[in-house]
Amino acid sequence: MVIRQRAVQAEDKQERHDAILDAAERLLLRSPERVANVADVADEAGLAKGTVYLYFPSKEELLLALHERNVHGFFAALTALVEGPGSVAIDDMLPITRRHLVEPPLFLPLASRCFGLMAQSVPTRAADAFRQRMSDRLQRAGAGLERHFPQLQPGEGMQLLRHSYALIIGLWQMSAAAGAACAAVSEDAPPAFAWQYEDDLERALRSLWQGAVGGAASASQR
Repeated sequence: MVIRQRAVQAEDKQERHDAILDAAERLLLRSPERVANVADVADEAGLAKGTVYLYFPSKEELLLALHERNVHGFFAALTALVEGPGSVAIDDMLPITRRHLVEPPLFLPLASRCFGLMAQSVPTRAADAFRQRMSDRLQRAGAGLERHFPQLQPGEGMQLLRHSYALIIGLWQMSAAAGAACAAVSEDAPPAFAWQYEDDLERALRSLWQGAVGGAASASQR
């Protein structure tokens, strides 16, 4: 009976945790340029502000948790691919990147914002714990890549994923115009500033991966 009660309590806590993150996500989607405060999130979730603070001591930690939930979706799909049956090629990786990192309207701006939060506003304890969880995900997915791409030496799978993520975020930051992701500049702008983020990213990622694992690792050549 005690075990069942604890299980129910744990389920309730997880549901409330998810409801808070869902509320924060809705607010950000409605007003991407504004960082909602804890009171706004509490109102959106239908909870007392003190309840939100029980789960997230600050709005910065709440945003980091929301970002990590989005990251988890990407790594879950990636790990399922590299640990599943069959072979894996570069052309299998790009759709996962588009679906989980590029197409969701919140992912890139929130990821970019969280870089600043990690350095300035998130407590060291929380930032270190986040980095450790990210490291565990990267190591597992990287090891899976190395099994499919024998050109990669131990540790190079994780390095390739890290470089890919830096490219995804960095290219988005450069291509953003006045904070609007994927916005092309005016037609009379210099060609060097005429960004087309999704097309530019796919070419850059494909070049990075072909350089790391070889051009023969494409779907058409499996």
